Amino acid sequence: MIDKINSIEEKYNNLQEELSKPDVMNDFERYKSLNEELKRLMPIHEKALEYKKTLQTIEESKELLKDEELKELAKEELKEATENLEKIENELKILLIPKDPADEKNVILEIRAGTGGEEAALFASDLFRMYTRYAENKGFKVEIMEQSLSETGGIKEIIANIKGKGAYSKFKYESGTHRVQRIPTTESQGRIHTSAATVAVLPEAKDVDVEIKPEDLRIDVFRASGHGGQHVNTTDSAVRITHIPTNTVVSCQDEKSQLKNKDKAMRILKARLYEFYRKQKEQERAKERKQQIGSGDRSERIRTYNFPQGRVTDHRINLTLYKLDSIMEGDLDELVDALTLEDQASKLKEEL
Repeated sequence: MIDKINSIEEKYNNLQEELSKPDVMNDFERYKSLNEELKRLMPIHEKALEYKKTLQTIEESKELLKDEELKELAKEELKEATENLEKIENELKILLIPKDPADEKNVILEIRAGTGGEEAALFASDLFRMYTRYAENKGFKVEIMEQSLSETGGIKEIIANIKGKGAYSKFKYESGTHRVQRIPTTESQGRIHTSAATVAVLPEAKDVDVEIKPEDLRIDVFRASGHGGQHVNTTDSAVRITHIPTNTVVSCQDEKSQLKNKDKAMRILKARLYEFYRKQKEQERAKERKQQIGSGDRSERIRTYNFPQGRVTDHRINLTLYKLDSIMEGDLDELVDALTLEDQASKLKEEL
């Protein structure tokens, strides 16, 4: 722990020194980057100072034990400092867990109806409403980028952009298959049906995050069919972009402008490619763990929403909450906090 602390102290002091140099101060992008790194290290630096101070108190208390007059007082100080040291060390361990570089990014959220026909589409709509409420509660903004509606107003597929600092850190554990058990409104005999929807959460990528060569793209334009196929556009405003090396295909037709559709399609494509290459690197470095929370695998059944019993179960951490109504209204904090803690514990175990 001392070696790690000394390394952090050295890095913190070097950053402060770099930021004071005139050539760095005149380079806005470099100054911004170094300043962000310094801010990231600040809480670790402050906790490290607290750790060192507590170690010093322990050493001083041990010396005072030799003094008969101060022995009892020294015992109390030593006991308190030793307990504090353990607490500070645990806090430091959490702070030292490598941060996901994507945590601060915006989110591209994709929801698709799975098995269950019209009921699955209605459930996908409920999930999108739940996430929208949760995003608004966190001060994030939600922009629908592309959607396809079912005949009864459910969602066959929807892609949305959730904007706000730290959005990915709050949504990243939602990727996977969500299952619902309830009596559909179309069910006359009151039988419980099981339906599903898949969710993908991607960090929104910037140009500096992923390089896309123009020659690797095939761009097609076609006539939009509109929401749910209710109307037909009379111009070729819809855009389909194919990234040839990875065979990644994105289509957008929600906007009447071909240019706007192309812009949205490129944003979605960048996010998908960023996540694709990110996962590839993790696998190459053997950092992909089977027990990792939020692996982004859509085939993994992560959660069940049981309406008759009013419960929600997250299968990854075996957590069941009997507060389905409030969860469907966007009260996801208890679920997200539990998943975050489990992920931190798993990463800490790996680090140690």
